Amino acid sequence: MTRHETFPETIAIHDKPLVLATDLDGTFLGGAEEDRTRFYEWIENNRDQVGLIFVTGRDPGFITQIVRDGVPRPDFVVGDVGTTIAAFDNNGMVAPIPELEAEIADAWGGAEMRVQSALKGIPGLKLQSAAFRYRVSYDMDPERFDPKALDLVADLGLDALVSDNRFFDVLPKDVSKGPSLLRLLTHLGVENARTLVAGDALNDLSMLTLGLPAVAVGGSEPDLIDRVADLDHVHCAEGVGVSGIAEAIFHHGLFK
Repeated sequence: MTRHETFPETIAIHDKPLVLATDLDGTFLGGAEEDRTRFYEWIENNRDQVGLIFVTGRDPGFITQIVRDGVPRPDFVVGDVGTTIAAFDNNGMVAPIPELEAEIADAWGGAEMRVQSALKGIPGLKLQSAAFRYRVSYDMDPERFDPKALDLVADLGLDALVSDNRFFDVLPKDVSKGPSLLRLLTHLGVENARTLVAGDALNDLSMLTLGLPAVAVGGSEPDLIDRVADLDHVHCAEGVGVSGIAEAIFHHGLFK
């Protein structure tokens, strides 16, 4: 099948005046319940004008579940901290796009067992039970964490990413949310100037620094704010979660 036959409703995303590329936890899923309800209704009422891309560390199963629970369905997904690039198909499932993931798979090279062996016994790291395709993830205890883990990952030719001071992800070299989002936008023909990028954690830094209109929502990690505070294209919002996204839409003049 062609991409059009598989995902007929998402082809026109490049024609929409606004494409929101947003992190989930603390961002699109953040803020007061009343604010989320109002913002989600606004998206649903403007589907012909607003495209939606989830850019998250969460896995496909989580995304499928929250949509079933009533969160607006995304057009596309950059998941697993950038190691999954997918459409959200007509059956309500995350459907990876092979041509966009090929470089990610090659860069990973089936490194799961090598990573787990190298990091076995490192203080402060507990392997997460969920199995991911192109990453290995740990819960991190910052009080016990041994920084030599960073060198071990580098020696494997991979990247380590610490976020929220409690998660430790091992990723393919040079793969993260930002580069994967940019690959997807280019593939879809979406203009960068019409894309609003939203996040709240340090693992969102690579997409907030792409140069696209961006927002660090209220309540963001202090380390993230420190890194983006002087960037003209990044709005540091007062509103938490979705209210911060709405604030940035007005700030950047992205929707009339």
